[in-house]
Amino acid sequence: MRPPLPLLLTLLSAAPLAAQDTPALAVIKSGSEAEFRGLHVAGDVIWASGSGGRYAVSTDGGASWRADSIPGAGGMFLVDVHGFGTAGSDARRAVVVATRFEGGEARIYVTDDGGASWRQVWRLAHPDVFLDGLAFFDDRRGFAFSDPVDGAFLVLRTEDGGETWTRVDALPPPLEGEAAFAASGTNAVALASGHGWFATGGGAAARVFGTGDFGITWSVAETPLPGGASAGLFGIAFADSLHGIAVGGDYREPQRAGPNLLRTTDGGVTWALAGSTEPPGVKYGVAWRGEWMVAPAPAGTSYSIDGGRTWRPLTSTSYNTAAFAADVTLWLAGVNGGLAKVTLPPAERDADRR
Repeated sequence: MRPPLPLLLTLLSAAPLAAQDTPALAVIKSGSEAEFRGLHVAGDVIWASGSGGRYAVSTDGGASWRADSIPGAGGMFLVDVHGFGTAGSDARRAVVVATRFEGGEARIYVTDDGGASWRQVWRLAHPDVFLDGLAFFDDRRGFAFSDPVDGAFLVLRTEDGGETWTRVDALPPPLEGEAAFAASGTNAVALASGHGWFATGGGAAARVFGTGDFGITWSVAETPLPGGASAGLFGIAFADSLHGIAVGGDYREPQRAGPNLLRTTDGGVTWALAGSTEPPGVKYGVAWRGEWMVAPAPAGTSYSIDGGRTWRPLTSTSYNTAAFAADVTLWLAGVNGGLAKVTLPPAERDADRR
């Protein structure tokens, strides 16, 4: 589904916590003016992708960045990106999914040399196509998905690291108006166990599609979060095959208070409302690592360290997406080439927080 329009940046502010407990945020210059919605971190290799076929990449943990664009993709929005590793040739390999903002065409590109060159490995011209997200179970197997095409969600599978893609048959049918929101690149998630999920909106209710066999077959679960033309789920994250969180809202009312969080403890079979964040309003994405949950949004990024029960503001700056590094480092990306590195303080964790 066509992503929501970017909102104006607001001034940066830190969470009102004691200094020793406050996440430390540093704004980074990417060298790009793109609106970033795709973000992936693998060790010291960080990829951000966005509007105008543009991307930025760092191979030294964010100390330096190279910004560029994919030749011939100036009319495409690179809605999501996946980098493959931290060393050798894997550190230079990435896959991006690209969609025309106005719809009608989608592509998948691959680079093996850190973005020096790109190959188009998949393309579809169709009035309905709009690639929304991308996720990999491991270095070989992954999936990408689009809004419904010819009356059915378009899900693509790869088993060779993104070189070739095949369409999955027999998905559950979409609801009237159902699609997905390509706001953050976090609307799809996959685990090494073969479990994967993608989140939707647009219809009467937000739903979550799930797989347990590396994307071969899919089921769907209705959630208690309302849907609508501009409302539903925007991001989803799982700690393991059972415990997950999903976020959303209505992008046309970005600061309206109301439920915007869901949790599952049974692998996405059922979902329950889990309250709302501070600040309130629509959440464009979510990232989960250990005790930390982070939800970027146009009204400001929130974080939780108690399994999503309570949330605190991290920054009032508008960011679209978030991704964790392997240590206590979080990356945020958003409009105008905006990037931020957040160093997280230690947080206690107990079994009840899931």
